[in-house]
Amino acid sequence: MHIEIDRDVCIGAGQCALTAPNVFTQDDDGFSTLLPGMADGGGDPLVREAARACPVHAITVEEPTG
Repeated sequence: MHIEIDRDVCIGAGQCALTAPNVFTQDDDGFSTLLPGMADGGGDPLVREAARACPVHAITVEEPTG
């Protein structure tokens, strides 16, 4: 799995960090960011729910192809 956060779209609602706090956090400006080493979601089952919870759809979760 690969997670992307579009920082141009993110409004800092924090729903991702509330839903999957082991993967997402907020930076000093309040915008969503991934915790270090969590670009693949770390196997957290709440990653997809966190992406769905984003009110502006700034999070993309993709499965690797191949």
